[in-house]
Amino acid sequence: MNDTRQPTVEPEEIELIVGNSNAHFSGVTSTMLQVTAHQKHLINLRIMGKHHLPDPALAISFWEVAKLCRKPLSNGKYRVFHARRVDEMIQAMVLKFIFGAKIKMVFSSAAQRFRSGLTLWLTRQMDAVIAISNASAKYLVDPPAMVCPHGVQMNDYLPAEDKQTAWQALNYPGRFGIGILGRVRKQKGVHLFVDACIELLHKYPDYTAVVVGSISSSNAGFVDDLKNKVAQAQLRERIIFTNELPFERIPGMFSALSMVAALSDNEGFGLTVLEAMSSEAAVLATQAGAWEEIIRPGIDGYVVPTNDLDAVKDKMELLLSNPKKLQEMGKNGRRRVSESYTVEHEAQKLINFFRTLQ
Repeated sequence: MNDTRQPTVEPEEIELIVGNSNAHFSGVTSTMLQVTAHQKHLINLRIMGKHHLPDPALAISFWEVAKLCRKPLSNGKYRVFHARRVDEMIQAMVLKFIFGAKIKMVFSSAAQRFRSGLTLWLTRQMDAVIAISNASAKYLVDPPAMVCPHGVQMNDYLPAEDKQTAWQALNYPGRFGIGILGRVRKQKGVHLFVDACIELLHKYPDYTAVVVGSISSSNAGFVDDLKNKVAQAQLRERIIFTNELPFERIPGMFSALSMVAALSDNEGFGLTVLEAMSSEAAVLATQAGAWEEIIRPGIDGYVVPTNDLDAVKDKMELLLSNPKKLQEMGKNGRRRVSESYTVEHEAQKLINFFRTLQ
């Protein structure tokens, strides 16, 4: 486990305030926590909001920030406020223009859609906007100050010494596992994964598929339909819906899987692919999020158009039909993450940029 404790810092020395406005744990929350776990060793920081913090000492309230930032740092430079959500931009604006906070406002934009109305206006009030992928940068009206992709904590997503042994240790059928992880709903392309598995698993008896993730009441009918199709295909023992697993079991699942699918219609970034690659799983992903920028077709896995079942089946069969190539792609993927997509790299790149604004 990473040491999440923050050394005692005098308030006037705090240089970075990080937004944490959402009480519900989300991908944005996960990214923020992973990055700040490294940033705290590079810069004096506090997180505005106590939600999900491993170390409560990192938390600072809105009113404490308002009081703290009435004056700049002792060297005359301004503190940086890093927002990742729209309401965090609003908080920064209130701090700066109502309470007179001496801050530089930075917003990280992940959305792959053109912003309008209030969101566009807020974005344009920021002192700097960071895009988290080249894809998201294209949807900004004004060019971003930089592109800084997310990274993954590789020590949390380790490959198994032997995929077959690791899979069988999870007590699922078959010699090897393939899977799709995340909320179980149509937008995530779960139906594409299940339909492709129904078509292919009779030909590849060594593989068992898992659908890992929570099922909301609004998606219960969608999932029931998929389960019925699986039952009709007589594959209930080989296409398994695990429901939501405890967070601490997820890295072990990635580690045991030989292939991970990520088939969303759209994504902000999509850490699932990096977590899979770090775990030496080959990846099959759609042209969503930053996945086209990350995955090298035929090297780490494949990228297919969104909502294209034929393409999913075609590329999945390429992967399942060549176990040696599948293993090689997994190893290539981990090297790819190590070279370009570690959370340490993301944290350092952000801090280097923040230093230019202070």
